[in-house]
Parts: sequence; C-alpha cells; structure tokens
Amino acid sequence: MIDLYSDVMTKPTPAMRKCMAEAEVGDEQMAEDPTVNRLQDRVAELLGKEAAVYLPSGTMCNEISFAVWAHTGDEMILHRESHARHFEGGGPASLARLTLYPVDGPRGLFTAEQVEEAIRPDHPLYPRSRIIEIENTHNKGGGSVWPLAQLQAVCATAHRHGLITHMDGARLLNAVTASGVSASTYAAPFHSVWIDLTKGLGCPVGAVLAGSREFIKEARRLKQMYGGAMRQAGIIAAAGVYALEHHVARLAEDHAHAQLLAQALSELKAVRLDPATVETNIVIFDVVAAGRTGAEIAEQLRREGVRVSVFGSTRLRAVTHLDVSRQDIERAITILRRIL
Repeated sequence: MIDLYSDVMTKPTPAMRKCMAEAEVGDEQMAEDPTVNRLQDRVAELLGKEAAVYLPSGTMCNEISFAVWAHTGDEMILHRESHARHFEGGGPASLARLTLYPVDGPRGLFTAEQVEEAIRPDHPLYPRSRIIEIENTHNKGGGSVWPLAQLQAVCATAHRHGLITHMDGARLLNAVTASGVSASTYAAPFHSVWIDLTKGLGCPVGAVLAGSREFIKEARRLKQMYGGAMRQAGIIAAAGVYALEHHVARLAEDHAHAQLLAQALSELKAVRLDPATVETNIVIFDVVAAGRTGAEIAEQLRREGVRVSVFGSTRLRAVTHLDVSRQDIERAITILRRIL
C-alpha cells in the first residue's frame, strides 16, 4: 500500500528506534526525565521562546493553550477551515469555554483587515475578542504557507487590540523548509506556538508547546488536569530529538514528491488542480469531472494499492511523507492515471 492518507502514517525508522531504545529516562511528571527536558529545551530554542512542554498530541497543545488564555464566553478568531474548528471534537467550546468567530480567506489564510473587522466592540452585548489563531501550514488550505508579512500584519493588529496570538504550527517546519523563513521568525509574534512530531518528522507520538515561562507553568497545570502527564517518557521523546537532528532537511523531498504528484494530476481531464498552489507536502484535488464521488474513487484507489483521504464530496487529499519514495509516487501516478 502506498499510504498517502496523511503524514501521521509514518513509522519510526530503524535509527529512530535505536535512539528510543537507548534513551536515558526519568519521571517526566516530576521534570526528571533528561531526554524529555532535552527535547523541550531544543524546541524552545528553535522557536525562540523561553520554555516548552512535551505533550501527547497537537490537539492537546491547542486545547491547553486556549484554556490558559481564555475566560468563559471569550471569542477566538480563526479561519473557517481551521483544525481547531473541525477536528478537535468541539474542544474549544468544551475545554476552553470559547466561542468561535470563523473568517474566510483563500487557502486557509486571512488578512489584518479581516481581523480588524472581526474584533468585537467592548460592550456587554458581545463576547470578548480574546485570541487570534492561525495554522501554518494550513491543512485544509492544501499545505499553504503563510506569507511572513501577512502573518506579521495579522499579529500586529491583534496586539494593538490587546489580543492573544496563537499558532497551530503542526507543520511549521514544512513552512520553514518551503519558505526559507526560520521557525523563530515565524513564531516571534505569537504568545504560544507548537510543533507536531508525528507528521513530517516521522515520530510515533507527541508534540511540543512553547511560550513564556509563565505560560508554560500554567500549561503544565492543565497538562496534569487533562491527564497528559507521563512517567518515563524519554523513550518517546528521544524520537523527537532524533527527528529534529535528522528529519528536518529531508522535508524538501516530501515537497518535491508532492509537486511531482500535483503536476501529473493537473494533466488529467478528470481532475481540477493548479499545481502552483501546492507549496509543501499536501495535494488536494477535485474529481468532480470524473462523474463519481470522491469516496468512490478513494475506494477504487485503495483496492489498487493507493490510500488517500476524502476531503469532500468530490475532493481528495494526498499527503507525502517520510515513508513515501519517489518510486512510490511514480507508481501512484500510474494508478491514478488508469483510474481517472
């Protein structure tokens, strides 16, 4: 099976497994696991923040951040297609007590002007605008990369109104690889930011949330409350340390494979896709002209040995990653051409 369902489908490499097996460990909950501490320090430095905390998932990174920053009934401004709105089980409302103000914009991006318009007047009639959340890269936007100037303008508007800025940086290192902008530069205007270890970096579990020391102190309290504290977690944290040392530069290969796939798909009459919109490792394409649903085509592809995800009635998503080679992409293209 050529698994293009998601970049979370990766498995640890033999070298990563060796690093995990040999990891020095301690009690993570008591801050005594040296490998976890090493990972946290490394990510804090990478993102230019004072401190960081290792968490079981990216969703927990988001939900803890929202809960730290929000009061009951506060409102968060975010893109309509954001992960936090669609794929976190209603967590912002349930765990952080937030209402959501979704805004539109091409490929998961929005502007400072839209933020200005979305911020509520300071009046008891309205929820209090509290957080601006952006996703970089943006999943449902097709792995889109935020232009630095646009991102900075959005944050500057938020700061001028006293709002908190939060980045869902699950695939931030894909954005770094594609744009050449450093992770710390992207992260600079945000009060909280995190990176996922299980996607392009190929780890089996975990994400790391960063911010000020005071923010991380509060995040640790909620980590305990939500059941996210662990014991000898250095075994899994070691995978993150290894990935940051060995798997970041190779993200460019995933981007090249996505471009190869996108170019081939764009040449098929049954597909609607502009390959110029594929900036990183996510390829979203429309098969409405094929006369079949996306689910039907996805099932046929699965039977032929290619797995993709269904992203709408006629939209499919293919994601390149560590476990997909150029040869795999070429074979997938052959199958896609036959079916479409």
